[in-house]
Amino acid sequence: MNISKASEETQVSADTIRYYERIGLIPPVQRNENGVRNFTEEDLNWITFSRHMRSAGLSIESLIDYLTLFREGDQTIPARMELLKEQKKLLEDKIAAMQGVLERLDYKIENYDNHMVPKEKQLKNFD
Repeated sequence: MNISKASEETQVSADTIRYYERIGLIPPVQRNENGVRNFTEEDLNWITFSRHMRSAGLSIESLIDYLTLFREGDQTIPARMELLKEQKKLLEDKIAAMQGVLERLDYKIENYDNHMVPKEKQLKNFD
């Protein structure tokens, strides 16, 4: 199938599929005699796997590292698990930071008259 059909099947844009191929998140896709990509079911599996890993919070760099380990074989399963645990920790830290931001914004909203208005009165005009 061509890239537009692969994009439709995987819900990944054609540009993203080309990018994934260029940086090695998916193996090189076979091309027909005209140079047009001809995606197989296995190619779609790779695209879907990469999309799911990205949506699970893995950065491009960590996903490349993960796939490098994967290609080295089953002996890297502990290292792959460790990489996923590290990514989970990074995500938990990011969530905690965002929770703090949300709490500060909630405080400003809940105390607008007592907190924000006096602070705003201390600001100079732009004019």
